[in-house]
Amino acid sequence: MAGTIVASTINNDTGIFSTNNAYLGIAQAWVNYNGSAKTITNSFNVSSVTYNSTGNYTINFSTAMSNANYVMAGSSGSAGNFPASLGTLSQSTTSISVYSDQHNTGAVDRTFVMAVIFSQ
Repeated sequence: MAGTIVASTINNDTGIFSTNNAYLGIAQAWVNYNGSAKTITNSFNVSSVTYNSTGNYTINFSTAMSNANYVMAGSSGSAGNFPASLGTLSQSTTSISVYSDQHNTGAVDRTFVMAVIFSQ
């Protein structure tokens, strides 16, 4: 049998899935932003990205994480350039500060910056 399921809200015994990210093992937040233009392209559970300085950004969450012991994975790059690493400077339940750094070059603003957060 094939079909489509459409739901505006999914509930479980701990709350509403769409607002409190109740399930483990899925991304609690993610963002794709343009580090050069300083604009968000697309996101989930991210209210804004603050530009601090070259290659240094703070990703602000719409809904806070349950604790600050979450994991961030990410990457950054620009068309025609070598990829740059994306690292963590600091993290709290409401935001994470990240930097984009290219080996032997230092901090860089990249066109494509992507980060995903996993937490409990």
